[in-house]
Amino acid sequence: MGTNLGTLDRAIRGLGGIILVVAGLFVVKGLIGILLGLVGAVLIFSATVGFCHVYKVLHIRTSKKV
Repeated sequence: MGTNLGTLDRAIRGLGGIILVVAGLFVVKGLIGILLGLVGAVLIFSATVGFCHVYKVLHIRTSKKV
């Protein structure tokens, strides 16, 4: 599993994931809050490892590494 996310893509995913986790924990309550938190956690994880399964299926690569 190589990286397929570039630096800018990883930064945007990480920031978006943090925002969603915070919103899920402190702003939105109930099932929607839990779902926001989970989506945010997935975004943070993919930003950390540099790999996105959806990009793999769609043959998208924003990383310059081959």
